[in-house]
Amino acid sequence: MTIRGLLACSFTLFALALISQDGARFDPDAILVGDRPQAHVLLVGTFHFGYPGLDAHKTAESDQVDVLSPQRQKEMAELAGVIMRFRPNKIAMETQGGWLMSEYRTHKAERTSLGRNEYYQIGFRIMDMAGIDTLYAVDADPLMNDLYEGPDSLLHRPWLDSLYAGWDWGGEDAISQRYTELYKQQDLFERDHTLLESFLALNDDHALDRGFGAYLHGGFELSDHRGADILSLHWYDRNLRIFRNIQEITTSPDDRILVLFGAGHMGILKHLFECSPQYALVRLSELVEQ
Repeated sequence: MTIRGLLACSFTLFALALISQDGARFDPDAILVGDRPQAHVLLVGTFHFGYPGLDAHKTAESDQVDVLSPQRQKEMAELAGVIMRFRPNKIAMETQGGWLMSEYRTHKAERTSLGRNEYYQIGFRIMDMAGIDTLYAVDADPLMNDLYEGPDSLLHRPWLDSLYAGWDWGGEDAISQRYTELYKQQDLFERDHTLLESFLALNDDHALDRGFGAYLHGGFELSDHRGADILSLHWYDRNLRIFRNIQEITTSPDDRILVLFGAGHMGILKHLFECSPQYALVRLSELVEQ
């Protein structure tokens, strides 16, 4: 670094020190955002209404919520009413390809009843209420899948098989066992509370942060850095790709994008949207207060 560069760095550090001593706050958004409009995003993390059994945690049948029951349908209307206060103009959903959009066209043309899955109960319902004619499939496969199934798979597979040897999402460690108990208690909460109450609990900031914490134990604690490498190749990369897909569909700072995904994704996605000056993040709880 040149002498001029060293002097400039010293002056910057000195100026920041003066700001700190004066008790003033250096706000990066004064530069990064200013008075520029930001696209607004509402993250709605959900449990899977159809209970497909694809996640590590399986909900006991006796604790499953029947979203098609008359009482739950009243609650669904209440939840949808709160979401509509966001005034979404785009919906991004946890799927890939065009199959779901095709199903929506059939739903509109034949006026079919809404199925059990959250795609239909929340996604299609909000599309109808908001007059939105397009949904965006923004889910993504992780880099690990590309490496394992791609053109150089013969090269990558031995290393990946070795990397993943003995790995699982959970574990027998004490903290992973606490998460197992947490998931059981969440099932009971959802069984015994309204859908709006359950969604407020699922989408609480602290709950989302702690939810991501599950990925930092169990299989994450494999020897050396294997768990960290798996998390980055697999779960973290998948959510980074999802975020990138949402960036791709963001075409205007006037966009108001509803992101409907399983709640397990939201700890990472929340952090990504909070970090980007492109977006203003809206909480579900803020809509209840309106």
